[in-house]
Amino acid sequence: MGTVLGAMRNVRWHELQHAYGSASQVPGVLSRIAWGDAPSSDEALNDLERWIGTPPVFDSTAATVPFLWELAATDTVRDRAGVLDLLSTILAAGNPEHPAWTRAAHEAVAEGRGTAVRLAADDAAASPPGTVRAAATRLLAAIDGHTCPACPARPAPSPDGA
Repeated sequence: MGTVLGAMRNVRWHELQHAYGSASQVPGVLSRIAWGDAPSSDEALNDLERWIGTPPVFDSTAATVPFLWELAATDTVRDRAGVLDLLSTILAAGNPEHPAWTRAAHEAVAEGRGTAVRLAADDAAASPPGTVRAAATRLLAAIDGHTCPACPARPAPSPDGA
């Protein structure tokens, strides 16, 4: 796996669940997003959205989010804007029966705020022009404006954008 997604091996995926069962397939799907050809990468991103990003969120969602942030920050990933949009979807999703899962998923998205700031300001994050920047800007606004019953109030972002 190299350095991108290298830490996936440290997650006990087989103990986590997504919308359709065991999350043991999540590492393979993340790898397809990272290195697959366009059709494979698109299919993997769609699968992942159905598994962890559609309401409700699952225990595997929070475990997956750091790897989504890693993919969003990796120039060679084909659909970085799609990855950022999935992070926005996760931030908007919840699970009323498992508020701790919701809070963990939302906090994991918010922890990547610094990456969203960098991508929103990065002129090189335009492939095609503006898509990554636009998705990062939308996600940044969603993080900064996020409120939900499962999450404690967040302090305002610092002036340096972190």
